[in-house]
Parts: sequence; structure tokens; C-alpha cells
Amino acid sequence: MHRWMLGLTLLATTCLALGVLAPEAGAGEAAITRVRDVIYGRKHGVVLTLDVFRPAQPSGIGVLFMVSGGWVSSHDAINEALARPFLERGQTVFAVVHGSQPKYSIPEILQDVERATRFVRYHAREYGVDPERLGIAGASAGGHLSLMQGARGRDGDPNAEDPVERVSSKVQAVACFFPPTDFLNYGTEGVNAIPLEMLKPYRAAFGAVPDEPAALARVARETSPITYVTANMPPTLILHGDADELVPIQQSKRFIQRLEALKVPCRLVTRAGQGHGWPTLGQDLTLLAEWFDQYLAAK
Repeated sequence: MHRWMLGLTLLATTCLALGVLAPEAGAGEAAITRVRDVIYGRKHGVVLTLDVFRPAQPSGIGVLFMVSGGWVSSHDAINEALARPFLERGQTVFAVVHGSQPKYSIPEILQDVERATRFVRYHAREYGVDPERLGIAGASAGGHLSLMQGARGRDGDPNAEDPVERVSSKVQAVACFFPPTDFLNYGTEGVNAIPLEMLKPYRAAFGAVPDEPAALARVARETSPITYVTANMPPTLILHGDADELVPIQQSKRFIQRLEALKVPCRLVTRAGQGHGWPTLGQDLTLLAEWFDQYLAAK
């Protein structure tokens, strides 16, 4: 298993071990509805899907959860346990599956995330969700995609033939675990992440990049969430272990510092001595759900 998948896998298995998924069969179990394989888009002859988890009493908050580790995504990786802390607060969860590397690069994957966001907004009321109360979450690569969407959400195209493309792809809050944020300064100022040996298994995610400094710098810049941050970034929560060797905590600190300078509501929660995932990670999903409650509450 690639190490970048570790955080997402540990997140899922920890939830199961802690019983986050849940109660014994009965009223609580029946109250949650799962709609599988909702088609949110099509490309290259294949469909893009998401699963919808609906609570018994929707609060109006919708959470797009990025099913992604190492920019690899699979319907089999959707775990109901990850949805439970959000569902318990009335938040509706959309588990998004995107095109995977090495077939698709990060820019192409981001197109999937943007499409999913527009689709959820367009159909929000069908699922008991307020289209202007959307959050996005994920771990590791899923966290990276969440930050990218938070920073790069756009207005819709009023002239688009597809009505889904006419609505905004902006989200109103972000919460994620140990995301890479700045591939141009990875762990240390001036270190480009793309050619690093430890990230070799993920090189395909950056596309066919020549081993030439200018090209590597361009792609690193274009795929880094920190490149796109402005004062319009939605409120952002990041959780990160300070012993993470795969995605240095410097990545989250650097991103949060940029948000603080722009006076964007933000918070970094550090887990001392923890790496790319930790045993109590499942419990920390509650912090993400609370963040969405705080910033996406009905006004």
C-alpha cells in the first residue's frame, strides 16, 4: 500500500474499531439513508459517481467528502463510518469518487471535484441541503483536493448548455487532515516535492513533467493550494501530526500562516508525536463536523 493511502485507510479502520459506524440495528440505523452511485458527470466514456448519506433530520448542511488517497479514488473505499460524525449532526454527506492517477493528473482530478461541487449545489434541495451551506473534507490527497476547491471555487457559466455548469463551484467551509499545500516549498524552503524520492509513487499525479527546473517549478506551483489563496478563502480547519514524514507539518503551518495574514478564519490542530495518521483519528472527525456546524449554521 502506498504510504499516501495510509491516512485514509487508517481513518476508515479506526472508525470501525471505535464503533463510529454504529449502533446496533434499529431505529438509528434505519434512519440513515444511503443512495449509491449517483452519477455526477461523465468523461472519456465513463461515469463519475458519488454516494449520498442522508440523516434522519437534515440540518441543511452538505459535506462533500473526498474519497482520495494518493489521488487514487475508488467506490470500494467509501466507508459509512466516515460519514457517521457528520450524520449525527444532521449533515448530509456526499462521498465523491474521482478519476484516479496514473490515468488522470491532478488538474484533471480537480475538474471532477469542481463538477461534483456544482452537481451537489444544483441538486442540493433534493437532499435537504441548503445550496449555500456546503463544506468539503478529506484526508491527505483528499485534503489537498479540499483546499484546492476551497481556494479555486468559481461562479457558474450562465450561458452553459448544462444547467449544472451554470451554478457556482464555491464551498463555504473546509476541514481536512494532513494535506500537502505547497509543492514548491516541501518541508524546507525552496525544495520542490515532485522529484523527491519518497514521492516517486505519486509522480504520475503531476502529469508528464520534464525533469527540468522551470517545468517542475511551474507544475508544483499550479498544483499547490497555497498558490490560489486569497482573502475569499472559506473558513479552514486542518489537523496534522507533527511527526508526519510523508507530508511535513510545515505544509499545514505554512498554509495557516497565509490564511492568518489574510484574516481568514482558520485553525490548525496539531497531534503531538503522530505521523501520517494516528490511532484516534476517527474521533477527530468530530472536530471537522463541529467546524462545519460553526461556520455553516443557518442564519
